[in-house]
Amino acid sequence: MNVTVCRKENFNAAHRLYNPAWTDEQNQNVFGLCNNPNFHGHNYDLIVKLTGPIDQDTGYVYDMKKLSLLIKAEILNKFDHKNLNLDTQEFQQLNPTAENIAVVIWQRLRPHLPENLALSITLFETERNFVEYHG
Repeated sequence: MNVTVCRKENFNAAHRLYNPAWTDEQNQNVFGLCNNPNFHGHNYDLIVKLTGPIDQDTGYVYDMKKLSLLIKAEILNKFDHKNLNLDTQEFQQLNPTAENIAVVIWQRLRPHLPENLALSITLFETERNFVEYHG
């Protein structure tokens, strides 16, 4: 029997959506306001889901305190109150779309979790726009 446990966190970050191979006009046409050269910000809501068997000794799928500390160390400390384009190594060459941010979060967390647990990331960029990544 598998159960999914979820941890919700939030972080605030600025970014600019921009493809350096395109003209300014192409970037503006595709990314619109998100292409602002002076950047813009979001209050991201992050949901980390782990799915796996319940440990018979603890009754846990995964210790939620450990998950909280992992998310803080690997995600919040790196991305919260940062300009993703300028302040993070991950987005120096990668366009910081919600899709790419979710994949990067998954990649940062996956090595620290037991292999028998499935990891899923849900990232809300706004209340109505969100992405999911399952690896």
